[in-house]
Amino acid sequence: MAFDEMLNAGADPRPPYRSYHEWYAAQDPANLIAKSRDAENIFRKTGITFNVYGHEDQSEKLIPFDIIPRIISAREWRKLAQGIEQRVIALNAFLDDIYHKQEIIKAGRVPRALIEKNPTFLPEMIGMRPPGGVYTHIVGTDIVRTGEDQFYVLEDNARTPSGVSYMLENRETMMQMFPELFYANKVRPVEDYPYQLRQSLQELAPPGCKGKPRVAVLTPGIYNSAYYEHSFLADQMGVELVEGSDLRVIDGKVCMRTTLGYQAIDVLYRRVDDDFLDPLTFRPDSALGIPGIMDVYRAGNITIANAPGTGICDDKAIYSYMPEIVEFYTGRKAMLENVPTWRCSEEDSLKYVLEHIDELVVKEVHGSGGYGMLVGPTATKKERLEFAEKLKAKPANYIAQPTLSLSTVPILVKNGVAPRHVDLRPYVLVSKTVKIIPGGLTRVALKEGSLVVNSSQGGGTKDTWVLED
Repeated sequence: MAFDEMLNAGADPRPPYRSYHEWYAAQDPANLIAKSRDAENIFRKTGITFNVYGHEDQSEKLIPFDIIPRIISAREWRKLAQGIEQRVIALNAFLDDIYHKQEIIKAGRVPRALIEKNPTFLPEMIGMRPPGGVYTHIVGTDIVRTGEDQFYVLEDNARTPSGVSYMLENRETMMQMFPELFYANKVRPVEDYPYQLRQSLQELAPPGCKGKPRVAVLTPGIYNSAYYEHSFLADQMGVELVEGSDLRVIDGKVCMRTTLGYQAIDVLYRRVDDDFLDPLTFRPDSALGIPGIMDVYRAGNITIANAPGTGICDDKAIYSYMPEIVEFYTGRKAMLENVPTWRCSEEDSLKYVLEHIDELVVKEVHGSGGYGMLVGPTATKKERLEFAEKLKAKPANYIAQPTLSLSTVPILVKNGVAPRHVDLRPYVLVSKTVKIIPGGLTRVALKEGSLVVNSSQGGGTKDTWVLED
């Protein structure tokens, strides 16, 4: 049976939820349903939407928002934050190492082929050290819970982690609709994230930057599924939102077109994938990037956040080595555990996965958004057989994990509340220090029994409260 984050085995509220539970018990259910509709209208009017690529209906969709918050105690958060900080420090050290001395490969802790044959490993970054030595300026660490004190890292997002705009809008909506709850509960703020993000990016401006660093957000454009977030963050930070066509390299600097002519940018928060960043270095057919930006980057005249080549940390085969990676660079065992993982590239693991495919979750190593995966226990026999053929054809493309009993939190349904499975994506800012935003984006599987929380697969979101002591 899944661990219920709100109620203990005796159906009494756990300590973090006591105040909220008391408030909820005094509410009129019809009023809460009306509030839920109000929240949906707020999201619709604000334009908080996303696109699902390849979907029959190409229209923009609302991410469903549930008005019952997910509540985490100060003690629980401290444990999480310490583990997340350790992991993020290790990821940054790993990136610096694989693009320089490759000590972890020489030590035999990670196979050379897994790095050098990985499509997300960029040979162009070998010997290149970003300003301040920081590769992962913004990290999203996906965490699941299975018990009172059992937390696991599900995956790392070190390339272009998304979703933070929903975290901010969820909080603003809750404060607007239920101000009394924030008087009654000491909830740590998240609304200063845009300020913290801008400050963090400015701290890592290139050494030659004079005066206040100029920051811009690079978006692929309005047809990108996360365009709302790109424009939202630029607006909240008070910086320009630019596309590749707005930028050009002039006198060794990346410059932005303005009404006063072209002006140099010091820090570019890019939401464009590596392949499309510079047509002179990567894909020559890219219309989304800036020709020559990698030359400016190599010369130390611009900071790109996150650094090119960080996508290798999102690879699920690399993920399977994270316990070794954390210990290698920090000298300590990982505080947050990995989910046990079978690498299908290994013959014995592949044999095990094929024999137990009905019990496992099988994922593409480069997959994201809930695509390209098989949830064995809920798949049909036909789906499992078809997926087994894919595994046999390209075993190195896949990893497998046990089906965890993810924790549940309540969501509002027509006849009251019902438990649904969740995960959590806390956001981390790395500059001269590591700042972990207290909370993050809680994603919830709205279908009863479902373990898939991704919005592209029908999941929703919740406001995440971290309580003060």
